[in-house]
Amino acid sequence: MNEQERAAYRAFVRENHPDRGGDPEVFAAGIERFRRASEEPDEDPRYDAPVEVVRPLPFPVRVGVALIRTWHRRRNDRVQ
Repeated sequence: MNEQERAAYRAFVRENHPDRGGDPEVFAAGIERFRRASEEPDEDPRYDAPVEVVRPLPFPVRVGVALIRTWHRRRNDRVQ
């Protein structure tokens, strides 16, 4: 998406977003139009990837990470 297309997309969203008083159907149709226009074979598909939920680390691992970060922070703050 070049700068002109991005500016057009942002202007459309500003004017038509339902949270700002726009019509939800017009907004959805416009977003779909921009999505179809930007779908090219060399386009980066990372934004269309499914969302992956990552479980939090176990408590002992989180404590270990915190200790390592604290140790590194204190070690780097020392005056040599």
